[in-house]
Amino acid sequence: MSLSGGPAGSAGPSPWCQVLETHSGAVVLLGDRAYKVKKPVDLGFLDFRELGARRRVCEREVALNRRLAPDVYLGVGELRDPDGTAEPVVVMRRMPDELRLSRLVRSGTDVTEVVREVARRVAAFHAAAPTCAAIAAQGTRDALRRRWDANLAQAAPFADRLLDRGTLDEIAALVHRFLDGRSALFDDRIGRGAVVDGHGDLTPDDVFCLPDGPRLLDCLEFDDALRYVDRLDDIAFLAMGLEDLGAAGAARLLIETWAEYVDDPAPASLVHHFIAYRAFVRAKVGCLQGAQHRVAVRTGVGAYADAALAHLRAGAVTLVLVGGAPGTGKSTLAGAVADRLGMSVLGSDRIRKELAGMDPESSAAARFGAGIYDAEHSRAVYAVLLRRAGLLLGRGESVVVDATWGGAEERHRARELARALSTDVVELRCEVDADTAAARIARRRGVSDADAEVAARWRLSAAPWPASHAVDTARPIGECVDAACALVRPARGH
Repeated sequence: MSLSGGPAGSAGPSPWCQVLETHSGAVVLLGDRAYKVKKPVDLGFLDFRELGARRRVCEREVALNRRLAPDVYLGVGELRDPDGTAEPVVVMRRMPDELRLSRLVRSGTDVTEVVREVARRVAAFHAAAPTCAAIAAQGTRDALRRRWDANLAQAAPFADRLLDRGTLDEIAALVHRFLDGRSALFDDRIGRGAVVDGHGDLTPDDVFCLPDGPRLLDCLEFDDALRYVDRLDDIAFLAMGLEDLGAAGAARLLIETWAEYVDDPAPASLVHHFIAYRAFVRAKVGCLQGAQHRVAVRTGVGAYADAALAHLRAGAVTLVLVGGAPGTGKSTLAGAVADRLGMSVLGSDRIRKELAGMDPESSAAARFGAGIYDAEHSRAVYAVLLRRAGLLLGRGESVVVDATWGGAEERHRARELARALSTDVVELRCEVDADTAAARIARRRGVSDADAEVAARWRLSAAPWPASHAVDTARPIGECVDAACALVRPARGH
């Protein structure tokens, strides 16, 4: 809720007096003060109908927000009727509208340094934020699932009115698919101490970039459990807000800078998931506001829901099998796809040499199916590939596995792994004519030992691969990578 003198994008001087309203409260701006009151409403996720509840939440709001802006939150006052009836009110310093982060972004100001300073401030806050068993319990996979389910249930009545039903259904499906296979990821986050008593409601409208440092206002005060979040979830809310303002670059900079300061590596899938969660919360709140005020808000609600869906799609954990005969360029393609899409890559050639106790660059050339390329060694290689891929997938990392994938049994095991971990699987088959492959084999230097004769024998013995998508690797590598990435992360409408 804004505490400055005008709308986030307004120009000109701030009016001396102004009233702002949200679904749960109102702010009266008078001179250099802001007076914030709670509405006597029950919205399901909060209940302010009782005077005592409103007073307690006002006191809680002041105490919590003094963690990040002690000089802004002055205390709890009262609006008193002549008959003695008193309504609690949060009393605050009024912030300058022209220094609000959302207004800086909308005005086209370069916010690079501002975003870095905000990231540093939030990281310092998170580093000092308390955590304990009760707080950590809210960061489990099941706790996040309950929050998602509650938001989905609250949004469901607005399907076909303010929300597209197809969008809502796909969001629910993608959310549960991600959560189902990621228990190891959330256990790891708790083990890192990443679940803290955070802010819970970081938005660009409530970040004020003063000369002596940013002030971050209006943390979530009405439900402690909703404020006990993964610190990445906390910063993702602000990133989502920057994206909504059209500042996707600033959003990426915020996350990257924050992660450096707090030393908190996390898979891209989790960043996408938390941004999606925050966007969907905004969509749900928009539905509630529209219903309360009987106004049409479909466009804004739909934009937030679309953003949530786009991030859930982009963050879908995926196992990519890149295979084909020796010399078809599968290792080159696998590495390029992994780089483009931010995925991990595992290669059979290196693991084969590792298991044999050999330097990856040393030769182990042998006849087809002999030496370290015999059936026993190959089974061991694929077992290790899939075991390592499974560990990464369970922690939210999408994985590209570079191997020939010539046997139907290995592909079946890969699909079973993906199924067990609620992971998408995409199978890419590199294809090029035998003469081109032989010429590439003759030129290459590196980990692979296959020669033209081995490649020819492999082509004769490989099992059909009907589930795979062919990639013509005779084309320039850029075109091949474009085609492969379009298969892995297809552009989809709804």
